[in-house]
Amino acid sequence: MPKQRPEPLTPDEQEELRPSKSQLKREMHALQALGETLIAMKPSELARFPLSDDMLRAIEETGRIRSHEGRRRHMQYVGKLIRKEDLDAIQGVFDAVEQEKEQRDHAFHRLEKWRDRLIDEGDPAVDAFLAEYPDADRQTLRQLVRNAKREKEQNKPPASARKLFKHLRDSVAL
Repeated sequence: MPKQRPEPLTPDEQEELRPSKSQLKREMHALQALGETLIAMKPSELARFPLSDDMLRAIEETGRIRSHEGRRRHMQYVGKLIRKEDLDAIQGVFDAVEQEKEQRDHAFHRLEKWRDRLIDEGDPAVDAFLAEYPDADRQTLRQLVRNAKREKEQNKPPASARKLFKHLRDSVAL
């Protein structure tokens, strides 16, 4: 029995199999944007990402490029290098950083609510706060609450409220 050859694909079928030129450009621009995000990070943040040595050198080199056109070409190079990186692992680190940021923001919002409750309710709220966070300094906390209340009643700038928030943040260890 002779071998059967597959029928050649029609031009329409060939076009469906490969991405369009516009799609390829969008993907390259997305990779360059990812590279710019990585370049903008501090070295301590960048250390968390699983990047190759070539990529790290390219990121470091970006700081020395002053020419607009040179920087544009270098960003294209960075985009090319990112194609070889493990994008899933990089996205995982971005997700973890975002989750940490959300948790930190949530904790700050909780502290802001505590600060407002302490100023509005006074000593009963101080007792409730100390029940939840027993390591906090009662005397300092009560004094800051009294000062913040007085400032609020006199329509003064909230300097003591800021100090109270800082004390709450230190007590909770954020």
